[in-house]
Amino acid sequence: MSTIVNFKGNPISLVGNTLEVGSYAPYALLITKDLTEKWIGGKSDKKQLIITVPSLDTSVCEKETKTFNQQLEKYTNVDVTVVSMDLPFAQKRFCESFNIKNLTVASDFRYRDMEKWGVVIADGALKGCLARIVFIVDTDGKISYRQIVPEIGQEPNYEDVLKHL
Repeated sequence: MSTIVNFKGNPISLVGNTLEVGSYAPYALLITKDLTEKWIGGKSDKKQLIITVPSLDTSVCEKETKTFNQQLEKYTNVDVTVVSMDLPFAQKRFCESFNIKNLTVASDFRYRDMEKWGVVIADGALKGCLARIVFIVDTDGKISYRQIVPEIGQEPNYEDVLKHL
């Protein structure tokens, strides 16, 4: 069953099944701002914080990424990835403009692996973009936390995310 979120008050569906807390985090291959491949999901030597956003070129996604970058500076035992469909070239400009250094920004434009995570918007004006969802994956590859932001135009609850790290 797919998840429903809202965009400007209108319900939209997400592609794929909803990953619940306790589910295995599927592997996904992304492209970083430096055009290198990065795997997320599965077992890892660090906890993973996976943050999906529609586009870094929006005020809410910009603020969210900058906020996580600032708040996660002291977390050295967590691999943090912000994922969007933005092209790596735009992501690189974004990171350079806002001094994003405490997390990885990556794109799903090439492999479309985030469908396995159930976060791709299925319809409406943002069809093909990613919904605003935050996952924490433990070192065994299990999802230990999930926050689905019900309105795409709103920020996540940062305090709750950090509490669960």
